[in-house]
Amino acid sequence: MTPTQSHAAPALGLFAAAWGAIGLCALLLYAIVRLCLVIAVGLEAVWQSWHVAVAFANAMFMAWSEGYRGFQLAYSPRSAARVKWLRHHPTAIRAVLAPLFVMGYFNAPRRRLAVVWGMTAAIVVAIVVIHALAHPLRAALDIGVVLGLSWGLVSFLISLRRTFAASGYPTSPQVAPNSPQVGPEASAPITPQAGVH
Repeated sequence: MTPTQSHAAPALGLFAAAWGAIGLCALLLYAIVRLCLVIAVGLEAVWQSWHVAVAFANAMFMAWSEGYRGFQLAYSPRSAARVKWLRHHPTAIRAVLAPLFVMGYFNAPRRRLAVVWGMTAAIVVAIVVIHALAHPLRAALDIGVVLGLSWGLVSFLISLRRTFAASGYPTSPQVAPNSPQVGPEASAPITPQAGVH
């Protein structure tokens, strides 16, 4: 690293980490607000008892699968770790595309990339299918999605606080094999973490 780069890196790293974290939060919040507007329209439709049952069952399932298992135990801690890693290993491209980096769309192991892109494709298909449904069934399903995304947003913020408060990396950032595996500030090794509790 040249002297010029050494002076620029802290500012670039701070920008990249902030942009990555804010970008992910903004994306989740945008989806939550948009779906809440859809749900508001759906609440004006005539609900049958089975619609209510579907909404309740799907909400419980999405809270457990998407919120707890998906976000709290895996995605949020890993994304927070990638924000911290980015803070200490910024490049121009990582800074510009920081939200995509934090979400794992590039500079990750092949298996992680396959999972991220595969999940993205599955989400797109699910969105198309759900949007084709009529209210109130569409609203009944979207309630669960909002619950899962809201859980994810909160768990990501908690993970950020815990990750940056730690001396090392409580969860692996899962960066590409040819990238530095820990930040220069890490005085403790990467250790497994079950998630945010």
